[in-house]
Amino acid sequence: KMTQQMRDLQLAQARKPPGPSSPNAAKRLYRNLSGKFRVNYTSFDEGSLVGRGEKEKLRKSYLFQSNAALFEAVELQDLDRVQEMLKHYSPEELDLNTPNSEGLLPLDIAIMTNNAPIARALLQAGAKESPHFVSLESRSLHLSTLVREAEQRVNELMAQVVNEAPNADCSEKEKQLKAWEWRFRLYKRMKAGFEHARVPDAPSSVHLSVASSSSLQVTFWEPLSVNSAVVTKYKVEWSCSPSFSPLLGEAVINKLKELHFTIQGLVSGTAYHVRVSAYNMKGWGPPQASTPPFAIPSNWREYDGRAPRRRGQAEALDLLLGQVKTVHQHCICHEPCKNQPQSRKHSVSKSLKHLFHPGSKFLKTLKRGLYLTAIFYKDDNILVTHEDQIPVVEIDDTYSCLLMQDFLWLTKVSCMWDEILWLRQCVTVSQSSCSCILQTRFKMLLAISQMQGLLGIQDLGQVFFEPIKDKQGNILIVTLKEVKTNQTFESVRWVPICKLQSSRKSVSSPEEPSALDMLLISVQDKLAYHQRSSHALSPGLYLGYLKLCSAVDQIRVLVPERLPNILCHVKIRSNPNVSREEWEWLQKMSSVEEPVPTETEADRSQNPLFQELQVAIKELMTLVNIPLQEAKDFRLYSQEVLDFGDQVSFLLLLPPSDDVCTAPGQNNPYTPRSGFLTLPLQIFELGKE
Repeated sequence: KMTQQMRDLQLAQARKPPGPSSPNAAKRLYRNLSGKFRVNYTSFDEGSLVGRGEKEKLRKSYLFQSNAALFEAVELQDLDRVQEMLKHYSPEELDLNTPNSEGLLPLDIAIMTNNAPIARALLQAGAKESPHFVSLESRSLHLSTLVREAEQRVNELMAQVVNEAPNADCSEKEKQLKAWEWRFRLYKRMKAGFEHARVPDAPSSVHLSVASSSSLQVTFWEPLSVNSAVVTKYKVEWSCSPSFSPLLGEAVINKLKELHFTIQGLVSGTAYHVRVSAYNMKGWGPPQASTPPFAIPSNWREYDGRAPRRRGQAEALDLLLGQVKTVHQHCICHEPCKNQPQSRKHSVSKSLKHLFHPGSKFLKTLKRGLYLTAIFYKDDNILVTHEDQIPVVEIDDTYSCLLMQDFLWLTKVSCMWDEILWLRQCVTVSQSSCSCILQTRFKMLLAISQMQGLLGIQDLGQVFFEPIKDKQGNILIVTLKEVKTNQTFESVRWVPICKLQSSRKSVSSPEEPSALDMLLISVQDKLAYHQRSSHALSPGLYLGYLKLCSAVDQIRVLVPERLPNILCHVKIRSNPNVSREEWEWLQKMSSVEEPVPTETEADRSQNPLFQELQVAIKELMTLVNIPLQEAKDFRLYSQEVLDFGDQVSFLLLLPPSDDVCTAPGQNNPYTPRSGFLTLPLQIFELGKE
């Protein structure tokens, strides 16, 4: 009675647990399993299980039951339960692509009952169609066999129930009859769904863009028709001919989480035509040609043949640093060292002892001077001393020089925490001038070494962009570092931030808080800044706004608070590449008198970048609170595209030349809305490294 395919699958039926006898039984099974699945398998070590083989056998039993529960949830069209199971368990744990005893997969049932939401959820989790359905005829035959056998089983059970006297066996037969009647209706619905389905329409839209000098990006959308069966895969084809003969290549897209594909290995400067077609259980639908109809792989650098700005820079800087180290070591270890070997040894020994001397401890209170504090945090906890104080060491108690230049120098030192000893030796050798600047910087290095020694940590993290100053003459330089792992330290311990803030007793008045009180009040803001400054942009091309303001001793740059390591920006598109044709158009626009071009139908149809830029400029002007009519005086920076790796690039929008940098005392008629801050330019540059 069964097809050969079903006979082959009979062997699998013996190892599969029997399915629920009714829809209500399926619900009970799922409820029971939903609790059991949350059991941690390692907990079975504490009980009756002894051997590893027994644990593995029990685990497999749960997985088999989870597979059955998933089938039942799909058959009952219970989207919530399907989504919950897919969320909590991997495809392997659910046996997502293992056929059941009827030769069906969960995705087969979903698409043949035309349950699009469940089918999409399964597809996004990596579900596939049954490999047994190699043709339309084989699928139709298989469904007819399932319907016929279910009908025959229903008839057999009905006859047994009618002819037998009421007893326990008869009651069991009635339950089986109800279950098979329900399964018979399911198979009939699946068969009808397959027979009424038709091939899918073409994708509703196919967008083609240039991803690099050797690749194209294809983005497509589902067919608009809702009458055909669920689409389970797509096919992307490309050719140098608009007739697609000969065909240069094709790719089948099975993972439908994101409907896009990158065609790699293309020849720069060659035009390629692309089309996409959709597939469902009835076969492939008609192809949809891309918009634009073709694209040429290229990159903006090909316009004038320039090399990447950062090519070889890291290697060159490493080489230069190595040479500087060699020269300084030569100076330190030559004649001065030979003349006074004992005195040098004594001074080094003394400086090392200083780190572990009882007097070398964290400070509890501040007197007038310059100090260094290090904030280490993990989740909502912060490292404090055993006296519940944030670690603080003194830099200089007689500090009188201008702070900003020394502070900016220290921010650069923060890139070399492991080289502090070497830097101290360099500054010591250079102290013959005895300048105030060198003396202060040497004391900064000593304070860093002291902090590292007391904490037992070399990397003190990132320097906060501005020191804390109080009215008592104290200046507090703050470093911030997030600790990812659970670490314990001898001289410090973890304390919840809220507990530290509530338990600290202020020694200053609210009108004139001390630097330590100001730090504790604002510590949450500083931690938020530190976390946001390490966030990365999603891949794409962005329009950035460069706005500077100058003071007596520094230049500051306007940045958004949510991403302080990036200029004010809006996203133009998801594709970061600027093609050679787009760059030629930008160069042409920069040569005309009006920096922001007027809209023409030709530009809109031939160059999508034109429309994308118009939308981005309007959005950016609104963001930084500048009237849109002022945009006519703004300019696009046309010297280069700013590339940050391979996935993020920027075009810069510049104010009029007189307004790029606001001078001290100069009024800025358009102040940005809340959500922005200004960073010292050197701090911003370090954040981009």
